[in-house]
Amino acid sequence: MSSFVEVTDHGGHTRVLTINRPDALNALNHDVIRALHAALQQAEAAGVQHLVVTGAGTKAFVAGADIAAMSKMDRAEATQFARWGQRVLHLLTLYPGVTIAAVNGYALGGGMELAMGCDLILAAPNAVFGQPEVNLGVIPGFGGTQRLRRRVGPQRARELILTGRNVKAEEAVTLGLALRVVSLDEGSVLDGALKLCDTLGRKGPQAVRWAKKACALAEELDLEVGLQEEAAFFGACFETVDQTEGMAAFLEKRKPVFVGQ
Repeated sequence: MSSFVEVTDHGGHTRVLTINRPDALNALNHDVIRALHAALQQAEAAGVQHLVVTGAGTKAFVAGADIAAMSKMDRAEATQFARWGQRVLHLLTLYPGVTIAAVNGYALGGGMELAMGCDLILAAPNAVFGQPEVNLGVIPGFGGTQRLRRRVGPQRARELILTGRNVKAEEAVTLGLALRVVSLDEGSVLDGALKLCDTLGRKGPQAVRWAKKACALAEELDLEVGLQEEAAFFGACFETVDQTEGMAAFLEKRKPVFVGQ
């Protein structure tokens, strides 16, 4: 695996991907994006159920795309760079397991877009979010104009994108951008993410995957189509070993033993 993305396994079902360019505040360039793409493909091939994305050090999750590199791009190169970033974040969004962004420090521009590609966002007390691209004379290019409105609503998304205003951790929670702030007495934001993965690991793995797919459809489809798909996914759960075990354990007043089948 590339040194730009460190891979660490925690237990049998959780993997941490750490963007590793601390001297550049973990800024995204072509090398980092390609390394992240490879790491996501390998995690999916390995059947990793829970994926945590974070940044090296405490100053930044990802402070944005690499401005020094972007400043030399022409229109065609910039468009290609944006499409590469979009493809990788789309791969992250479609990841079959649960994905969690553990945001430590700055998550700006491409960093905020990376966080929004995850299912859930946990914030350290020093986390700062923003889409400041207009300050550079450009717009978000890795999906920010599309994903932010799904997180905070169209009007607030327009305000944040058009002004480039930064949002601190507590406001990010209030807006619905982040799930919660992990307090210092709980440990690091990564500790909080791993604890959440432990909680998820006690649920039926197949059911969690189907629930994630159904929730994603709610953002893309009209209500009736979404309800039809939800019903189909619900029914599919009843062909799994975990459904039988989960309901039997409930009736027998014991903890279920899920096998992921």
